[in-house]
Amino acid sequence: MTAPGQHSAPRVSALSAIPRELTTIMRPELPSLLKEMLEEIVGAIPEYADLLDGQGARVIRRGIEQNVVAFVEQVGLPPQRTTGTMPSRDEICRQFGRFEAYEGRNLDRLLEAYRIACQVALRRVRVVGRRYNLSAALLMTFADALFAYMGEIAELSREGYRQALVELGEEPDNRRRRLLRRILAGAPMSRATLKELAQQANWTLPEEVTMVALHPGSRPKRSELDGEILADLADPEPHLLVPGHLDDMRRISLSLVLTGCRAAVGLTTTLSEAPDSLRWARQALALSETGVLTDLPVVFCEDHLLQLWLLGDPPLLRQFGKRYLRPLESLTPTQRSRLSDTLRSWLSTRDTAPQMAEELGVHPQTIRYRLRVLERIFGPRLSDPDERFGIEVALRALRLQSRNRI
Repeated sequence: MTAPGQHSAPRVSALSAIPRELTTIMRPELPSLLKEMLEEIVGAIPEYADLLDGQGARVIRRGIEQNVVAFVEQVGLPPQRTTGTMPSRDEICRQFGRFEAYEGRNLDRLLEAYRIACQVALRRVRVVGRRYNLSAALLMTFADALFAYMGEIAELSREGYRQALVELGEEPDNRRRRLLRRILAGAPMSRATLKELAQQANWTLPEEVTMVALHPGSRPKRSELDGEILADLADPEPHLLVPGHLDDMRRISLSLVLTGCRAAVGLTTTLSEAPDSLRWARQALALSETGVLTDLPVVFCEDHLLQLWLLGDPPLLRQFGKRYLRPLESLTPTQRSRLSDTLRSWLSTRDTAPQMAEELGVHPQTIRYRLRVLERIFGPRLSDPDERFGIEVALRALRLQSRNRI
C-alpha cells in the first residue's frame, strides 16, 4: 500500500466517473452489507469474534459502519468536493491500528479484515450491477475507487499502529506481549500450541511462573528487565510474568528490577494457573494501597497469605461475620468488642482464665464472667468443631479489618 496522498488523486478520478445517483442504490444495501462483512471477518479471523461481541463492541461496530458509510458519502459528493481526508474516518482507522498495537499483535489480521470487507463489497456490487444493468466499465471504475479507498484506510491504520509503538517503546512485531495475553486469557489451549507461540516469540516455555502486578503509575526500566520476563506495560493494569521458581536469588533480583515501582508479587504457580497468580497479586496490591498490608513499595503474596485469604473479598467477609458472629449483634459496641477479644483469645490459645487475663489486661474473674456470657449466647455452637472454626476465622478477619478499617 502507498501513502494516503498517493491514493487521493486516483480515487478522486475514479469517483468522478461514478454517477452520484449511484448512492441511492448503495445506501439501502448498507445494513445487510455490514452484517455480511462482519460475519465473514469473524469466520476468517476467530480472534475478532470476542472483540465484536465483548466490551466496547458497539464502538467498534460503529467505527466499521462509519468507514463504509464514508465511502458511500464520498461517491455522492460533487467531484470538486471529493477529498482523501475525512477527519472522523481517519481517526477511526488510526484507532484501529493503535488497538492492534496495544493488543500486542501485528497488523496482519486488521489488513486481512479490510481485504475481506473489500471482497464482500465487490461481490455485492456485482449483484447490484446485474439487478440495475450497470455497465462493466462503471463496475470496474467503482472497484478501482474501492481498492484505492482500502489503501487509504490501511495506511491510516499503519500510522496509528506506528504511533502506538512509539508510545509503548515496543518492537513492531510484539510477539511476547501477545503470548503473555494468550497465557492469561484463561481459554483452554494445548501445551503444543503455547509452545509454538513461545518459539515464535523466542521464549522458553516454563513449568512454573510468578505474576507481578504493577501500579498503573509504575514502570520498571526496560533495560533492567530480565530477557526472560514477559511484560505488558500497555495494559490498564500493567503486569509482568517471571518464569521459573521464585527462589531467594530471584526474589532479590526482582526487587531490584522493581526499584521505584509500587508492585505486588503473586504466588508461584503452574503456567496454566498464571491468571490466579496475577489475580492474587492484584488483590495484594489493592490491599497494600489501602494500608491493609505493608506500606513497602513491593509486596510479596507469600508473606501475606492469611490476610489475602481473610480480606480478599470484603463483601463476603461481612456476610461471613453475620453468619458466625450473629449472637454478638444485639450487644452494645463496647460489650461486643470485649467479648470478641475474649472469645478470640480462648479459641486461639485455650489458655486458663489467669493466662487470658494476663494477655487481655483484666482480672481473671472478669474472664470467667465473659466466658459464661459467651457460653450462654453462643450455646452448643462452641462445642461444634466446624462452628468454632468459622467463628475463629470471622474473629480473626474482624480484627484485621478493624486494624486497617477496610
